[in-house]
Amino acid sequence: MNDDLRAALAARLLATADDELMLAHRNAEWTGHAPILEEDIALANIAQDELGHASIWYGLVEELTGQDPDRLVFFRDAGEYRSAQMVEQPRGDWAFTMLRQYLFDAYEMALLARLAGSAYQPVADAAARMRNEELYHYRHSSAWLRRLGLGTAESNRRMQAALDVLWPLAGQLFSPQPGDALLNVEGYWPDLNELRQAWSGVVIPALEEAGLGETASAAGPDDRRVHSAHLDTLLADMQMVARADEEAVW
Repeated sequence: MNDDLRAALAARLLATADDELMLAHRNAEWTGHAPILEEDIALANIAQDELGHASIWYGLVEELTGQDPDRLVFFRDAGEYRSAQMVEQPRGDWAFTMLRQYLFDAYEMALLARLAGSAYQPVADAAARMRNEELYHYRHSSAWLRRLGLGTAESNRRMQAALDVLWPLAGQLFSPQPGDALLNVEGYWPDLNELRQAWSGVVIPALEEAGLGETASAAGPDDRRVHSAHLDTLLADMQMVARADEEAVW
C-alpha cells in the first residue's frame, strides 16, 4: 500500500471511529434516565457496542499510522476530530435519541454491508464482525421509529421536531474527503454517492411509513472539519480525567 492510499484509508477509518465514539458517549448519557428500565439496559448495551466498534476502527488507524488510540481519543482538540455533527448533538428527548439512532443505524447497515467486501482485508473482517450487532441496533431503533411516529399526536410531534433538526445534519455522514477517489478505485471504501442513495432508499420510505412529513430542506454542513459548539463541551467532559495528568499510567 502506497503512502497516499494509506493516508486516505486512515482518514476514512478515523472519521468512522469518531462517529462511533461520539454516539456512544451521547447514548451513555441516558444511563439511569431512560423512560423504562428495559430501555435503560438496552441503550447502555448499544452505547457499549458503539464504543467497542470505535475501538476496532481506531485500532486499524493505529496499524496504518502508528497513532495510539488513547492519544487520538483523549488528546485531540475539537478541530482535529472528523465526527459528523449529527452524533455530536446533545441527547435531547427520547424521540431525538431514537431518531438519531435510527438514521445512524441505517447508515451503518449500508456502510458495513459494503465494507464487508472491502479489498483491504482487515476492514472487511472488522465489518463482518460488527454487522450482527448493528443489525440488533437497527431493529431496535426501527421499532422505536414506528412506535413514536405512529403513537400519539405528541410523540409524532416530537419525532417530527427531531427530524427537522437531524435531517440537514445527516448529509455530513456522506461528506467527501481527500483521497476518496483512490479508495474507490482500489476497492477499499464504497462510493459515497451510491452509499447515500442506498441509505435514502431505506430511510425515506421508513420515515413516511412512521407518519413523518417532509424533512427540512435547509442544507447542513458538508465538511467533517466543521463542528458544532457541542463537541467542545462533550470533549471537555470526556477528556477531563486523562488530561488532568497526561503522564498517568492506568
